[in-house]
Parts: sequence; structure tokens; C-alpha cells
Amino acid sequence: MRATIFNRVAGLAALIAATLAAVTQPASAEKRIALVVGNSAYKNITPLDNPSKDASLMAETLGLLGFTLVGGRAQLDLDKGAMDLAVQSFGRQVQGSDVALFYYAGHGVQVAGSNYLVPVGANPTREADVDFQMTDVNLVLRQMQGSGTRLNLVILDACRNNPFGSRGLRSSEGGLAQMRAPEGTLISYATQPGNVAQDGSDGHSPYTKALAATVRTAGLDVFQTFNQVGLAVKRATSGAQQPWVSSSPIDGTFYFVPPTQAAPPQVAAMQPDPLPAERLRADPDRVPLRDAALLSELNERLYELNFDPDTPDGLTRAITKLQQRISMAPNGEPTEGLLLRLRKMEDLKPWGSIVYGPDSSKWGISWNHASRRAAVADARGNCAGAKCPIELSFYGKSCGAFAISDKSWSLVQRDSVQRAKDAALDECGKAGKACRIIGSVCADGSGR
Repeated sequence: MRATIFNRVAGLAALIAATLAAVTQPASAEKRIALVVGNSAYKNITPLDNPSKDASLMAETLGLLGFTLVGGRAQLDLDKGAMDLAVQSFGRQVQGSDVALFYYAGHGVQVAGSNYLVPVGANPTREADVDFQMTDVNLVLRQMQGSGTRLNLVILDACRNNPFGSRGLRSSEGGLAQMRAPEGTLISYATQPGNVAQDGSDGHSPYTKALAATVRTAGLDVFQTFNQVGLAVKRATSGAQQPWVSSSPIDGTFYFVPPTQAAPPQVAAMQPDPLPAERLRADPDRVPLRDAALLSELNERLYELNFDPDTPDGLTRAITKLQQRISMAPNGEPTEGLLLRLRKMEDLKPWGSIVYGPDSSKWGISWNHASRRAAVADARGNCAGAKCPIELSFYGKSCGAFAISDKSWSLVQRDSVQRAKDAALDECGKAGKACRIIGSVCADGSGR
């Protein structure tokens, strides 16, 4: 969750300052408060190389973007007492501010469904020690509530393996648990709830490296910002890590750097038509996509249509299947014409999903979501922190069913819930054991 460049911060600071000088003035009138914490030098568990560097990078970046930092800088390698004091000071300073931001890099664990940030001196041997030796993320959220802020941001670059798993803290799961965002709050995780994020090998984590770069882009609102961070991390990790956002409704629009005529938004995928007419050739089906943002948009749209591009040779395969469906020549090539067709295809909402982890025997189910990605994330959030890599997603009027026995299992999609159940039982029963349905639903939530 880290980024590379603030070893030579003077030149970069001058560049960013020049950029900010051109930004419209309303943002400078906002009162922005940030607490930035990075814990690397753990005393009783494996130290981490990058969190302190990541926190320093984020503190420098946020300072240049108009945030007042609690303590005047990144708070590094804090023990429990120092973390409690920093959070309490943060709670006092955010009173009456417009934007409150909390950033944490370091070890984090979930215990009994709650998320805890790990101070450098923590050494729990049983679950009962956790509240006394670690900092509950809900404590941070409570400091923000009732403060009068327009927007609260909680950024957690802490989704690593449980460092206490072999030392008696058995109720702790890998990664962090999903939290409900309070009113006016956005919570950003370095990866999906229950999953583990990479620490990074170049001095910074993939997540913080992407975040520090993206927040400096003029004209991206807060949702566009974290969406672009997610896409950048996904690309940098070849799909192994996918950041996650939980948000409540937010009143108004927030920009880290407001839009200006001199610096319009640089994210082509967010524009109504990021393929300008002058860039389209006479036959767009023969014009390959070269722009990285447009290729990312193509990937996302294929995924939402249930064509999976994120496997080896997956993009070519996904495009070929789509082309066959819409009666195009199945050449598997990403072109401008293909992307334009995808934009015109019908809305597939709602989405449902059933996921399963054969190794853990955990499973999850969801329905009535606006996108496939949201449905899958919700279903995996019901896996109790386990990884559930097997996915069946369905949309519109389709239904899914999950059948299992002690010998086999099956996930099946059909056009009605009863047909899905019957087909799942038939498929599962081929192993010679009686199977039972443990989950079924239609995309719109019916048939449960």
C-alpha cells in the first residue's frame, strides 16, 4: 500500500504546489483534517517494511492538498497509548471541519467480526486481550460522528495476514471484516473484505502508491478517485488484489483537487464519451484500443456482462465469447467498435451471486445488486472471512441454486428457481450421494 517518490520531495512538492495554485479557490476554504498513522517497527510480531514509508508519503501528499495533519506529520510506530491519544486528538480537531480523513498503514486484524489496528507493542495471546492492546476501528468512526463534517474518509491499508494466527488468537480471520459506513462516511480497504493485500516490494504498497498518485488528479470526485485507485491496483497486481469501498450516501461532491479548465479529469472511462469523434476511424471494428483507460473500461464492461477477462488469456476469450453472442467475427481483438457496442448494450440489473470455498466449506449468497461486482462482494462478505473463489453470478430474471453432499457440490443457473434447484440436485447427485439445496435465489431476490 505504498508509493515511491517522496525521497526527493522538494521537486515534487514544487510541481504539486504549482498545480494547486491553478485550482479554483472553494477547496482552499474547506477545513480538512487528517490523521495519518503508519506502524512498521513491531516488537512482538514480524515487522513490516513499508507502512511507515507509506504513511509519510500520504502525509506529504495530503499536506500539499490542503489537509491539516494531526501532530503536523505522519504518526509513526505508535504503541497503544500513543494511538489512543492520536485518535482522541483527531476527534477534537475534526469538530466543525468540512472533511475528516483517517489513514492507517500497518498490521490490522479482524476478531469476532470487528476490525482492530495493531500498535507496535501489541502481544495478545487470547481474544480477551484484544480490546486492551489494539485499537478498534469503530473508535475512529465514533470520533468522526457528530463532528459536523460533510465527509468522513477512513482509509485502511491494513489487510494483511493475521500475525497472531499461530500464537493463540484463534478467532482472528485473514484480512479485515466489512463494516457499515456511518452517515456521510466512505471506508476504503486496500483489498476486498476478508482478503489479504500485498505489502509491496518497491518501498510502497500497491494501494498507497496508487492512492497517492490518484488524489493529485484534478477533477476526480471522491467516488471516481477510489474507483481509479482500485483499477490501478488491480492492474498492478494482475488482479490478485482488488480494493474495496463501503459508503453511505454523501451530500454534495468532494474533490481532492477540484476541476479546472487547465487540468480536466484525466480518467477517460468516467466521461460520457471518452472516444471522441475525431479519434474514431471509418471502421472502428478494425481499430485496436491502445489507451490504458479505455482497455480498463472494456475489461470492466466485459466482467459486468459475465464474460471474465481476468484469467490467463481471459481478455481474448471473453471478447471472443461476446463477439459470438452478438454475431461479430470471433477474433478476440479489443477494438473501438467493440467498446462502443458494449456501451449500448442493455442494462443487466439486478444481479445475484452465490460463492463457495471448497477448502473452508464456507459459502455466501446475495441478490438485488446494481452490478455483478457488488453482488459478488456482498456474497463473499457472508463467507465469514474465508476466501470463496468459486462464483456463480446471474442477472435479470435468472436464478441460481447451490446443492451439496459430503462428496460433491454444484452451482447451477436457470430461468426459474425451481429449475435451478432441480438442475443443481441432478448435477450434484452424479457422484452417487444424496444432495440437498443449501442456497437458492433469483437475481431480483425472489425464490429464497
